[in-house]
Amino acid sequence: MVAASASASATDEAATSVADDAGNTLRIDRPPRRIVSLNPTTTELLFALGAGDRLVGRTDACDYPVAALRVASVGAWLPPNVEAVAARSPDLVLLYDGPTNAGARARLRSMGIPVLALRTDHLADVPRLARLLGRVVGADHAADSLARTFEAALGRLRRSAEPALAPGVLLLAWDQPLIVLGAGSFVSELLELAGARNVFDDLSLPSAPVTLESVVARGPLAIVTVGAMSAGFASRPEWQALRAVRRHRLLALTESVFNRPSPRAPAAVAMLRHRLQPVLQ
Repeated sequence: MVAASASASATDEAATSVADDAGNTLRIDRPPRRIVSLNPTTTELLFALGAGDRLVGRTDACDYPVAALRVASVGAWLPPNVEAVAARSPDLVLLYDGPTNAGARARLRSMGIPVLALRTDHLADVPRLARLLGRVVGADHAADSLARTFEAALGRLRRSAEPALAPGVLLLAWDQPLIVLGAGSFVSELLELAGARNVFDDLSLPSAPVTLESVVARGPLAIVTVGAMSAGFASRPEWQALRAVRRHRLLALTESVFNRPSPRAPAAVAMLRHRLQPVLQ
């Protein structure tokens, strides 16, 4: 079983302990058999580690791999439906470590359900959490192999990028209010690995509101929209001040590989490089 523990017994060699990103520690006596994953990244990682058959619950956003769609959905993930999660009788719940989920995390723990709160904001979180989850599910070898392969692939991509020549690109998350992605977003990392530069890479936050005047001042050569962002903004008069809009240098990233850090990130970079070429010419 998996049990919450302030400190694991030093004399119990069969048990292991893992610390989550909220600073809590779980003692694991044996690998969990009924896992609810409330984060698309951890869902993908569990399948990549060969532990997808242990999933008894996922969120509507957990849409990859295809096998994940056969797992019962408990609804949204920010925040999750605690009652729906508990109804799956999990012996472990994985959720995103953030203020939106703090209440759900506390309620699940008060019900005696072990929880790991994990942050999945950066590409480096993929190998880190692969190794952590490998310990949890007893798949250390598979986890280390996945992490090493991922890190080597990103290393090759970094060496092949040319940051000194990188054209500036606007990563647009929303237009009303105008919200851009900063250097704290993994999408900004993908863009850099694809050989372009986020024009708001001086913003350390994942996302931030800005003015259209500040966007115009930075003169992006292209605009990349992410998620559910619509291209309708480009038809409005005020956006015509941007050369990227006037020249229709727009690219929409709607696939799931671009809305979460995952083992598919190297493939996402290759895809982004290919799709950026025509809009940056």
